[in-house]
Amino acid sequence: MRTLLGHIGIAAALAVAAASAWAQPQKNGAIASRLEARTVMRAAKGAEIFAAAESAQPGDVIEYVATYRNTSAQPVRNLEATLPIPANTEIVPGSARPASAKASVDAVTFAQMPLTRKVTRSGKEIDEPVPLREYRYLRWYPGELAGGKSAVFSARVKVVK
Repeated sequence: MRTLLGHIGIAAALAVAAASAWAQPQKNGAIASRLEARTVMRAAKGAEIFAAAESAQPGDVIEYVATYRNTSAQPVRNLEATLPIPANTEIVPGSARPASAKASVDAVTFAQMPLTRKVTRSGKEIDEPVPLREYRYLRWYPGELAGGKSAVFSARVKVVK
């Protein structure tokens, strides 16, 4: 029962992440967004294959692909493409595409990866890496998206307990 509830919780987190990306408002209403979540697996010969990520178990790798489409004829400036990272997952290092993504633990402050934070150890303030499982958002700043064009952003997460 405990395992089943854990899987239900992870599936709910995947659904929440998908809904968050779909619901992201844009100032001018010209952007349509779509989020796909797919499980990444290896075929017998080592090639990657994908399946719909309707549920997940610890150890699974999920790839999120967010497509932003400018539905107008005019360019959209200052686009901020944001991908939520569900709880019970951790970002797979180096998987963000394009690689220019910035990360956040709170959806307020975004910085280059790997994230660090100041902590006091033995009376000294030092920078310490933020654990990957604490990352909650990735954001890309593509600048301008021309009218009628699309931009694709992706990242992988590993499901943890």
